[in-house]
Amino acid sequence: MQFPNGKDDLMNFEVLIRPDDGYYLGGAFLFSFNVSPIYPHEAPKVKCKTKVYHPNIDLEGNVCLNILREDWKPVLNINTVIYGLYHLFTEPNYEDPLNHDAAAVLRDNPKMFESNVRRAMSGGYVGQTFFPRCM
Repeated sequence: MQFPNGKDDLMNFEVLIRPDDGYYLGGAFLFSFNVSPIYPHEAPKVKCKTKVYHPNIDLEGNVCLNILREDWKPVLNINTVIYGLYHLFTEPNYEDPLNHDAAAVLRDNPKMFESNVRRAMSGGYVGQTFFPRCM
């Protein structure tokens, strides 16, 4: 966890997720958190700052995670969100996609999906899209 705006702005921070299992093993993915003044009554705003080939994260860094939207409850906390993000990398969900192309490949051809993830994480193209190295 790091605070890019310094110690006086604790409501904006970044978290680095390093999955230790699954398709994204060996990758490092940076997420920014913007915590509302009315937290915990509103979910934090979370963006993925690492460009990633993932069915639940679009190319602009928007994240599809139910607890960041309709399933947020004030009893949830930042640790719950971080665990949810980690879970997206160990168990990507093609049924609730933001990146529909990645979701279709995961659903229809998991071996090709794995190959695409490796190519993207190594710093390469998947289709017409270039992904910077994140391993």
